[in-house]
Amino acid sequence: MFAVIKTGGRQYRVVPDDVLEVGKIEGEVGSIVQLTEVLVVGGDTPILGLPTVAGASVAVEVLDHKRGPKVIAFKKRRRKNSRRKRGYRDEITVLRISEILTDNAKPTKGPRPKREKVVKEPAKEEADAA
Repeated sequence: MFAVIKTGGRQYRVVPDDVLEVGKIEGEVGSIVQLTEVLVVGGDTPILGLPTVAGASVAVEVLDHKRGPKVIAFKKRRRKNSRRKRGYRDEITVLRISEILTDNAKPTKGPRPKREKVVKEPAKEEADAA
């Protein structure tokens, strides 16, 4: 099953467990957010929205908020001693698609637990040699 969602003025084709970067949306890191602008729900019998599919939503888990690459706008007017340099970085939210919901259903899956970091302990041989 797939869906086409619209967020931040762009459209994305998503399936469960996809990870994608979109324009910044509200939500705490690790929380589940529902995106309700679903244009198409695909599968055995695709459903097209006019303009959106009624009762459909996509549950996503917010993984991170970060900033995109730096974009520099440099303008120069030759022989006029005039130049302007401006730059900016987009605010980005990294999302993982949890599930695609229809018929006004609520999300059933919660956020995934974070992996624990494995810390290697110093070898016993070094302690015995000293």
